[in-house]
Amino acid sequence: MNERNYAAEARRYASQVVSGKIPACQWVRFACQRQLDDLRRKNFPYRFNPELTDHEGKQYRPVERICRFIELLPHVEGRWSTKTIRLEPWQCFFLTTIFGWIDEKGFRRFRKALIVIPRKNTKTTIAATVALFLFAADGEPGARVYSAATTRDQAKLSWLTAKTMVQRTPALRECYGIEALAHSIAIEHEAAFFQPLSRDVDTLEGLNIHGAIIDELHAHKTRDVFDVLDEGTGARSQPLMFIISTEGDNPAGVFAEQVNYLQAILGGQHEDETYFGIFYGIDKEDEWTHPDSWRKANPHIGVIDARGRAVLFEDIRTRFRQAQKNAQSQSSFLTKRLNVRVGAGQAYFNMLAWNLKCKIPELKIEDFYGRPCFMHMDLASKRDIAAKVMLFEESDGSYAVFGKYYLPENAIEQGNPNYDIYRGWANQGWLTLTPGEVTDYEFIERDVLEDLRNFQVRGLLYDPYQATYLVTRLQAAGAKAIDYQMTVAKFSDPMKQVDADIISGKLKHGGDPVLGWMLGNVVARRDAKDNVFPRKAREENKIDGAVSLIAARGWMLAQPVEIRPQIAVF
Repeated sequence: MNERNYAAEARRYASQVVSGKIPACQWVRFACQRQLDDLRRKNFPYRFNPELTDHEGKQYRPVERICRFIELLPHVEGRWSTKTIRLEPWQCFFLTTIFGWIDEKGFRRFRKALIVIPRKNTKTTIAATVALFLFAADGEPGARVYSAATTRDQAKLSWLTAKTMVQRTPALRECYGIEALAHSIAIEHEAAFFQPLSRDVDTLEGLNIHGAIIDELHAHKTRDVFDVLDEGTGARSQPLMFIISTEGDNPAGVFAEQVNYLQAILGGQHEDETYFGIFYGIDKEDEWTHPDSWRKANPHIGVIDARGRAVLFEDIRTRFRQAQKNAQSQSSFLTKRLNVRVGAGQAYFNMLAWNLKCKIPELKIEDFYGRPCFMHMDLASKRDIAAKVMLFEESDGSYAVFGKYYLPENAIEQGNPNYDIYRGWANQGWLTLTPGEVTDYEFIERDVLEDLRNFQVRGLLYDPYQATYLVTRLQAAGAKAIDYQMTVAKFSDPMKQVDADIISGKLKHGGDPVLGWMLGNVVARRDAKDNVFPRKAREENKIDGAVSLIAARGWMLAQPVEIRPQIAVF
């Protein structure tokens, strides 16, 4: 009989992470601290690991049920020192947290779980075991569980692992009456099944989902599958959407949205008691070339196989040696082995530093009221994104950036390649939608006038293209606007300076995903004198906010402090 106390092991793991005994990045520490804090909360509507009664009248505790179920399943890949799975403390932590909290009606607290973890940390195995538990052992009548990914073959990975586990475990088949069929794993007398899904969203409508396993969400180009699965859980009493993924190179889209949402919860900026998540990675001060950083991001790194080998560590070291040889391998290593989003293609700006060194989640523009700043407007096309960026100098020589972005509502159409990105940002408040077919400049005008009242705007810069009408109105209100044209002479040095500021961590931002996306889209046009100018590789890769940042930085560099003009509104 298994005598492990999984809840105690999980709590010990959380305590050791928080105390620093187990090295972990800030997001893992925050996740562990959240659980420890919840365990101490009074008058909390949830109970942790209470004794419950199942439909047959048997007593059980939810933590023991999920963990013991998994540890009866066999390994199906690799050679390990035990015939059946043995959960590691870090796995016990997130499994006991997800399944251990119960509400007053006896239903699970957490309805969504996001686990972001580098490759080779048993993602597929864990996803398969969770799916099997939800399908067979969760006590849900007619449980329907699905695995989803960008392709049917990817969706079948966790399903095939689960199917192999069923085929190799006669006791499991006999206990629950499971049949491993060609395209599903089923319990016929309970009308329960576990199936992989294709990416064809039209075939997914009307699903009645108890469990949804989403593998590698970062690879989803649109949010269609995510939204359909999320909607399909509405009729169940305790559904679970279980998302497990590595990082990706796209700073927008549904995966980035979910990561940002999780980090807002863990960072204390948002409250959602039904959303669990943990993000394994490195911190901004960590040196990515050091094995200690590899251990922080890869919790499975200390596990040895049947031959006594630290397989994961050796694999990471091999990938690291490859990463030292070329930039492409380095980007892949950072993203897939350390969960650091670095951007795609040949981006000019150092997005690794932007995400790790420059991001200050608690940075708020309200804290800068009354302070001097520089502002630039890029109004672009009236049917495209317009950007307004503000820079604030700090006493230590660093500076903070805040952006605001506008788009006509009718421009967000299904045919737009950035439809999902824009819709997600609009829902989160990062993008302002103006009514109609073209950008309503009155929205921008009102915001700029408010900025002029709230801050000491020492330079209101604009590109004259598309700006005549708005600038004329602002000047009539008393603003002194400055024509800052897009020429190589005006942009080359500031563009290089912005890159240097990002690398050094001198530029601070509050996690603005729109500006991060636009900076990651910038490529450099170089001339014979090594001057640079911002360009985009593809039309859909917008860079308006990045252009505004560069221009504002250029004006900041050009103006001696003592003669910076102050703009007043009369």
